[in-house]
Amino acid sequence: MSDVRIRPAELGDLARLTEIYNHYVRTSPITFDIDEVQTQNRAGWFENHSDRARHRLLVADDGKQVVGYAGTGSYRSKGAYDTTVETTIYLAPDKVGERIGTRLYTVLFDAIANQDIQRIVAGITLPNDASVKLHERFGFTRVGVFTECGRKFGRYWDVLWMERGRE
Repeated sequence: MSDVRIRPAELGDLARLTEIYNHYVRTSPITFDIDEVQTQNRAGWFENHSDRARHRLLVADDGKQVVGYAGTGSYRSKGAYDTTVETTIYLAPDKVGERIGTRLYTVLFDAIANQDIQRIVAGITLPNDASVKLHERFGFTRVGVFTECGRKFGRYWDVLWMERGRE
């Protein structure tokens, strides 16, 4: 893991980011996308998460390829929500458990520390103990659960909402 470098995402990373994300679309309820996303349709998503101010997109790069990413993006489109950001984090499936998520979040939260951000929020499909623990490690607290709000793989899933205030 020491060979993993955290850096800002580049547009050239988008195909790999999409590949990592699509693994979870196919195999997991942690994203509520049902159909795989296409790289060419993700430019808007990339821009929303990488304006280099309060919205950032970072990747973990092992020198051969991107093995994970984390970012902050808009929480909602209405202006009053502008100082609230929502996090996203995904790792290549073979890299889960190597503390790369911790490194990504450490660099991400340091990068946005001086931005005009009042709240950072995260929605986590349950069960997902690893993600809940990661967010708690970074000061997120549980604020509520939306029950059975998403249907995927023939069943309904709950989503835990967590938040972190200004540090």
